Amino acid sequence: MTAIHIRQPVLIVKAGRRARQLLQDGLRPEQVSMLPGAAGGPKAVGLTGLDQAVFRWLEGAPRERDLVGASIGGWRFACAMQPDPAAALARLAERYTEEGYRPGVTTAQITAQTWQMLRDVMGETGLENILRHPRHRLSLLLVQSRGLSNREDKAALLTGLALAAALNALSRPLLRHSFSRVICHDPRSSLRFRPQDRIPTWLHALNADNLETALMGTVAIPGFLHGVQLPQAPQAVYRDGGLTDYHIDFPFAHGDEIALYPHFTDRIVPGWFDKSLPWRKPSEAHHANTVLLAPSREYLAALPGHRLPDRKDFHHYLGRDELRRRHWRAASAESQRLGDAFLEWLERPDRIAVQAL
Repeated sequence: MTAIHIRQPVLIVKAGRRARQLLQDGLRPEQVSMLPGAAGGPKAVGLTGLDQAVFRWLEGAPRERDLVGASIGGWRFACAMQPDPAAALARLAERYTEEGYRPGVTTAQITAQTWQMLRDVMGETGLENILRHPRHRLSLLLVQSRGLSNREDKAALLTGLALAAALNALSRPLLRHSFSRVICHDPRSSLRFRPQDRIPTWLHALNADNLETALMGTVAIPGFLHGVQLPQAPQAVYRDGGLTDYHIDFPFAHGDEIALYPHFTDRIVPGWFDKSLPWRKPSEAHHANTVLLAPSREYLAALPGHRLPDRKDFHHYLGRDELRRRHWRAASAESQRLGDAFLEWLERPDRIAVQAL
């Protein structure tokens, strides 16, 4: 008897309650008003093809859209706002892949290299393109550090982070004792996604004087990169927004609009300190209009290392940078399959069963 070969899915599609209703007639680009972008470091390299397909498809229905990014999510969106989004996203993936660190590298050296990477990716006009984009409105998530977390010496900083983790385990709003949330936003944004939780949140408008620093601050992982001092902001150390908003559990999209979420994984983890807390769930109401796209387990299993590129790879492949780069380039190349699967699903929604988010 001939075996029946069932095509394994490349892409997972999950949707909130309202979004599942809206998807009954298929997904149209004009419905998409919002895109969240999670923190995740080098995992972005493995989403390149999906991001390229999503933004190419959105060009078919020009409208104002909020792009809300934490950490590398902000860099992905900054690339997507360039005149040639596909080329800029590919440049980010390749430049990140080329990065490497010698044994004994210091935080200051990693910070300097990351500043250079940002400038290489953005080029001479990249920042200006973001501020003048006719339709997309970028918001970058950072945190303003408090107490011991506002220090750069490692002993104090690690103690501050341990305290933040303990407070968060008790109650997420207790993070307010360690961090305030800062939304660095395009002044043209409606900010309809602004959260109403008990973590102090303040707004900081982006401009030519602070955009580059905000882009650097949003990826400033404590202990690996030095934080920044935001121009025109209170004196403090500003760091990676993923500390409070790892996968961004904000009230996205309203009415018949869709928040389209190209993501590294099929679950949403509210804050960085929640990664080891399986009971910490996102709000269903916040994501009622969310459509989440993520690589399937079968897709990941076929990648080098059976996963997307990861920040830990810099240590795992220490002294073997060429092997790491080869694996990351393979993940980037394979990600075109994710983009193809997304476009195919738009044409044939029956190819992927939409799951509840």
